[in-house]
Order: sequence, then C-alpha cells, then structure tokens
Amino acid sequence: MGLALAASLCWTGALMLLFLADLRSELNLFAPQRLFFYVLVLAAGLLTFMPVQKRMQLPHLALEGVGGTALLLYTLAFVPPPTGSLLSLPDVPVYVLFVTGLFWSTSALILPIIYTIGQRLFHERVRRMDFRRASRQAHEVGVLVAATAVLAGLRVLTWVSLLLLTLIIITAEILFLSQVEVQDT
Repeated sequence: MGLALAASLCWTGALMLLFLADLRSELNLFAPQRLFFYVLVLAAGLLTFMPVQKRMQLPHLALEGVGGTALLLYTLAFVPPPTGSLLSLPDVPVYVLFVTGLFWSTSALILPIIYTIGQRLFHERVRRMDFRRASRQAHEVGVLVAATAVLAGLRVLTWVSLLLLTLIIITAEILFLSQVEVQDT
C-alpha cells in the first residue's frame, strides 16, 4: 500500500510538472526544476515497475518500463515539438525519440496484463508460463501503438489504416501461435 501511494504521488508530481510548469524554458540540464522532474520520473518508474517485476518474475520489466517512461516523458517535457511531418528532415529525431519511448513504455505497461491473461487462458503449464510469448505479444502491442504514431506523423492515419495495421499484427500473432512449439524449461 505504501509503495502504491508513493508511486502515485511521484506520477502525479511528474505529470503536474509536465503539464503545468514550463520545463522547456530552463536550458541548464541541472536546473533544480529539471532535476526534480528527473527524480520524480525515475522514482515513479522504479516504484511502479520494480514490485511488478519481482512479484510476477518478469525479467527486464523494470528496465524497459523505467527507460521507456523516462524517454517518453523527457521527450514530451524538453524536446521541442515537431513542426512538420515525419518526412521533414529536422523533425525526424523528435519523432524517433517519441516513437521509441512510446513503444518501450507501452510494451512495459502491457506485459504484466498479457502475462496474467495468458496464465488464465492457457491450460497447459508450459504455455501458461511462457514469458517469451507474453513478451512478444506485449511488443506487438507496442509496435501497434508506435506504428499508429508513425502514421499520424506522416499524416495518413485513418480508421482504415489503423484497422489494417491491427489485422496485420493479429494475423502475425496467430501464425506465431500456430507454428511455435513451446519448450518446457
């Protein structure tokens, strides 16, 4: 209960600083307001993902979660927003940072949910405890979210393109599930 409260306070503080304070105005990397934001984001990520990683025994979840959320929030807080489309050369690094943070943080957030659903859905012990399957599926969801952001950056995001992208990822996962034999480790 104490960890959840501390994590929620850190997330609240970090998001309040992100939305209410003008963090981009201070150019010094070690300005007090920036340092406070860094500490809040890292503490929020660690307090959120470390207990889940230890309890569910999901390797690398904390690294992916803290790294992804820190990169995403740092990009939102300090990197100037793009002014053109994804194909505009000066804006490409901004889109790459944003999409990478979005992919990484989405994958980390969805991994415990997919792992838990897999434990309840599959009846064979080998399939239930298959971390690689859950990790692959979480990364597929991350790819879906990141590809949606890329399509939006290219200014070609429509319901049809989103539906086609979703169907492609679902079809790929069905093929993975039908072809891959899980080895008991």
